[in-house]
Amino acid sequence: MSELVSIGVLIVVSALFAMSEIAIAAARKIKLRVMADEGNRKALAVLKLQSEPGAFFAMVQIALNAIAILGGIIGEQALTPYIQDLLLLVYDGPLLDKISFVISFFMVTSLFILFADLLPKRVAIIIPEIVAMRLVSLMRVVTMAIYPFVLLFNTLTNLMLKMLKLPTEREEVVTTEDIVAMMEAGAKYGSLQQQEYQIIENVFELETRTIASAMTPRDQIIYIDVNDSSEDISQKIIEHPHNDFLVCNGSLDIILGSIESKEILRLVLKGELEQLKPTQIEKDIFYLPETLSLTEALNNFKVAPQPFSVVVNEYGTVVGIATVKDLLSGFMGDLITHHDEEQVVQRDTNSWLVEGLTVMNDVIKYLDIETFPDRNQYETIAGFMIYQLKRLPKRTDSFIYEGYKFEVLDLEGVRVEQVLITKLN
Repeated sequence: MSELVSIGVLIVVSALFAMSEIAIAAARKIKLRVMADEGNRKALAVLKLQSEPGAFFAMVQIALNAIAILGGIIGEQALTPYIQDLLLLVYDGPLLDKISFVISFFMVTSLFILFADLLPKRVAIIIPEIVAMRLVSLMRVVTMAIYPFVLLFNTLTNLMLKMLKLPTEREEVVTTEDIVAMMEAGAKYGSLQQQEYQIIENVFELETRTIASAMTPRDQIIYIDVNDSSEDISQKIIEHPHNDFLVCNGSLDIILGSIESKEILRLVLKGELEQLKPTQIEKDIFYLPETLSLTEALNNFKVAPQPFSVVVNEYGTVVGIATVKDLLSGFMGDLITHHDEEQVVQRDTNSWLVEGLTVMNDVIKYLDIETFPDRNQYETIAGFMIYQLKRLPKRTDSFIYEGYKFEVLDLEGVRVEQVLITKLN
């Protein structure tokens, strides 16, 4: 009976070591750091153990192998006599001892596999942080108790790793892809709303998108000519109710300044809007280069708070204007974009109507396409069409890429206005 009790004790002890091994390895560092910051000392102890796991894993392997050996010895001695007595009821031949040993060995091994390995490891992988914090103190005590053996095997392991030119410790580097994958898992299981996940994912794209992908392009800029009559100015404000307007002399290449629409309204109500005067024009214009990323552009707006910026290329030519709202729409999406301003409209399960200036990152979210060729050569779906066709597109021009048909539906001059994307069966 004492031997059977000893087997039970060995199984329990082996289960504790197996649980601690899996739990320490699987415990999420981000969750542990949160608990440690809240004052949980055991979470901090687990983090310290994870940072230097060599001695811990050496101790676990020493303990598990020692228990396995003892379990085999004690188990064979404890169960074999009982099994022999049972076998004598049906068999009393020369192979009785061998058959009894095989059966006892199988039974002891099965008990250890089920109760000392599989079951505890399954529990540890399900709730790793809880198990790790419960057992970390015990594991540290055992490590100190057999420290000479731990030091010996840990040193030998490190020497072998260095001989193989492998690192002795794991470097923990959390990448953008890791964070996005975590957010995606949270959205999948409901702990994170889909819209919140989308916003967080878009935030990581701010560094890869340039201001040119969010600005209003040159040919869509509505400006006031300094020589416009009051009727022309009033008509532009009625048709295009913006907060601010550029004031130019003949074209966008000669910018004199800007004026607020409310200032124009004040002049209209006072009957003083015959023609704009130099004193009524704000001459301080905020310029930004088109090569800036959205992150850099937002930082510039933060340093120099302005309602909008004029975007220029390397030759100093105006290529567009951008407001803070334009930049924020790069990751806020539907929260600040009206439904009638949506750039991608899904017609049915297999087709999408896309505005030409829609950035490729937004298009990719709707399509089951892993990669697009030479992404650094274009930013919008219109740019992708030009890149693939190797010329300026014409209406109805199309091509097939990765099982999707891309077709030009509408043009405004040489600019692609709308693209129809259809998934082919």
